[in-house]
Amino acid sequence: MNVIWARMAVIFSLLLLVVGGLYLFVGHLSAVVVLLVFLLAVLAYYVYQVQRLWRVLDAPAYGEIPSALGLWGEVYYRLHRLVKRWRMQVLQVEQQHLRFIQAMQASPNGVLMLDDNDQIEWCNAVAEAHFGLNAKRDIRQRITHLVRHPGFVKYMSLHHFDEPLVIRDAGAYKQNVIEVEVFPYGENRKLLLSHDITKLENTEAMRRDFVANVSHELKTPLTVLTGFLETVRDLPLSAEDRARYLELMHGQSMRMQHIVEDLLALAKLEGDSEAPPMDTVPMARVMLQLQHDAEALSGGRHIIEVTCMPGINVRGAEMELLSAFGNLVSNAIRYTPEGERVHLTLRREGDRAVFEVADTGLGIEAEHIPRLTERFYRVDRSRSRDTGGTGLGLAIVKHVVSRHQGEFEVRSEVGRGSQFIIRFPSERSLIESDGTPRAAA
Repeated sequence: MNVIWARMAVIFSLLLLVVGGLYLFVGHLSAVVVLLVFLLAVLAYYVYQVQRLWRVLDAPAYGEIPSALGLWGEVYYRLHRLVKRWRMQVLQVEQQHLRFIQAMQASPNGVLMLDDNDQIEWCNAVAEAHFGLNAKRDIRQRITHLVRHPGFVKYMSLHHFDEPLVIRDAGAYKQNVIEVEVFPYGENRKLLLSHDITKLENTEAMRRDFVANVSHELKTPLTVLTGFLETVRDLPLSAEDRARYLELMHGQSMRMQHIVEDLLALAKLEGDSEAPPMDTVPMARVMLQLQHDAEALSGGRHIIEVTCMPGINVRGAEMELLSAFGNLVSNAIRYTPEGERVHLTLRREGDRAVFEVADTGLGIEAEHIPRLTERFYRVDRSRSRDTGGTGLGLAIVKHVVSRHQGEFEVRSEVGRGSQFIIRFPSERSLIESDGTPRAAA
């Protein structure tokens, strides 16, 4: 027997005792009157409590369950517990739903949920950016009415979702490449996922361009070598002509060797994820070596000047830095007309070491400067080949500087020359103070 029935049994037992006592000692009329009054009072109380319960059930509000005595107190108490349990369940579902929404919003992919009529039920912020949507405005709108790309409309209408769809010129600014996949679920509903593959496409395009450029760069010397070999093999040549042809062949083979060496150096730099060591590189010795290399390469055709502030060294990989500096010096010598000046400078800017190569050559037009560090990019292709350049030097410089956390800047003005500047961070700069080397702060 539960509590409610026990309480009712006790109340009615007491009532029967009272009525029975009145019946025996006072008279049956008094007993009947007391019984009727009690029953009417109980009935009125029950009607009142039923009305209160009806109002609670008609417009429920958590925390507003009324209190009462006796049986109804137990009813309200159990109702309060039930509402509290339901509320906890609802809160748990809401929290799970919120976490699900947060997870979908954090996804790098665009997510759209479509109903059986391809109308948008929900989408995350990434999907808004991919398709130029507005979640509040476009809910319940048909997706093909908002994304009017012909390929996408056809993809959705055919319902052939085995393969993803690639949409080019997508997004709010029509510059992205989006891959779309659709997964049917539930009752004719669809989950649409979108992924921005712009970087992947650009990387693939760079790979194709790189292969094409390498093939093109190697094809020219190979063609020359093949032609000279056929000439030497098939035609009677004098000793002087044979020697001249062999010298030209040697030059072309050396050019191919330089291209391969630069490619290997670039691949090594790109594949090494560890930062260079913090070894001290004696810049005075490096500047002297660069001066000798520049004079040898120039052969007296240029004015070579070197300015080296004392007490400045750099922390890093000496061979990598020599490669980067050497490429800048080599480019300056190769692309500066005879009789012009090439100036090598090592100086400080505050607590940073700065290496600079400046020339008074022809200069570079402004539109070419942002692309100079691209592999095989040439301002003047024919002139670059005549000077023996591989088209990889500045790409190597860029990677070396990046590995040393430095900055690479190119300044140039047509007709007035160019400046190639490398600035090292303070933690890789060693500046002497009062004759004592110290790390720049």
